[in-house]
Amino acid sequence: MIGRLYPLKNIRKVCQFKLTVLGLSVFCLYAAPKKELDSIHITQTIESQYGERAGKRIRAWFKILDEAKDLQDSDKILMVNNFFNLFHFVDDIKLWGNKNYWATPMEFIGVSGGDCEDFSIAKYFTLLQLGVSEDKLRITMVKATTVNQYHMVLAYYETPSSIPLVLDNLDKQIKPATQRTDLLPVYSFNGRQLWLNKEKGRGVLAGSSSKLAKWNDLQHRLGVERLNQPKIKLE
Repeated sequence: MIGRLYPLKNIRKVCQFKLTVLGLSVFCLYAAPKKELDSIHITQTIESQYGERAGKRIRAWFKILDEAKDLQDSDKILMVNNFFNLFHFVDDIKLWGNKNYWATPMEFIGVSGGDCEDFSIAKYFTLLQLGVSEDKLRITMVKATTVNQYHMVLAYYETPSSIPLVLDNLDKQIKPATQRTDLLPVYSFNGRQLWLNKEKGRGVLAGSSSKLAKWNDLQHRLGVERLNQPKIKLE
């Protein structure tokens, strides 16, 4: 993406997002990329916590993991983007009673909705589970100029010098960042690094993503052993 760093205080947020200094380890869906998942246990837990329809969604998710595992990255990102963009958009305060809650992928699938960071996080971890390199993925905070609000998307870089493809829950079609002139990048990160987008290109490396407090909290809640319940039911 191409853009400059905007003062955060001047932008009204649709997705609450904070940068603070806290420790973080590199992790995937279960703290390690491509770890074998216990589909039976996960499905039973999701179904018991969130209901029968949630069980159907988690089975559909596992089906994508199975069908897409040997595909090219382009097909993987398309399948994952299409799957999660069927979910509901709901503000954190309404769904979780917390103005800045980052749902785990299992919670997001369980409740069938969330806000923009939940879409991006779920897509990110699912693609890691499918074997897409972490170096190709960045969760990116942008200014959405059409609504003058913060928004979060997932960016995929085929090569280090590539124009990234944008996976978004608002514009559901995957497009190169050069075609998303409505998005002005602020900063981006993956499990290891953080970049500030204050000049053209991939951004300026700003150190470790351990500066992101919410990642640390999310890490401790991955899997299905610490699932939280929403304040409202979406189905």
